[in-house]
Amino acid sequence: MTKALILLAHGSRDPNWRAPFDALETTLAQRQDTPLRLAYMELCSPSLEQVVADLETIGIQQADVLPLFFAAGRHLREDVPSQIEALHDAHSGIELTLLAPIGDHPAFIDALVNIIESRSGS
Repeated sequence: MTKALILLAHGSRDPNWRAPFDALETTLAQRQDTPLRLAYMELCSPSLEQVVADLETIGIQQADVLPLFFAAGRHLREDVPSQIEALHDAHSGIELTLLAPIGDHPAFIDALVNIIESRSGS
């Protein structure tokens, strides 16, 4: 089974907002063996729907969706699961799994502590 990882960001019409996410995708894709794509929930492209369709076209059968969110608010509790449910109906050839947001992972706190300490000179 061919598997991919989709990084899911909120989205914005501001191209300056988007730049760090594009850089993150490029850097992570170079470090991963698993195919990796960046998708946006709304307001810019590629959308989650576009990325899933593209992945299915190249033979990906399973993809984890990793939300680049600090916490699971309404978008991750309602909107994104609804999108994924609709995608299951439209793209039955690819199985999607919504992961917990990055803010829920213990390593996220460690990384944040490292960033804070490096900026404060500690």
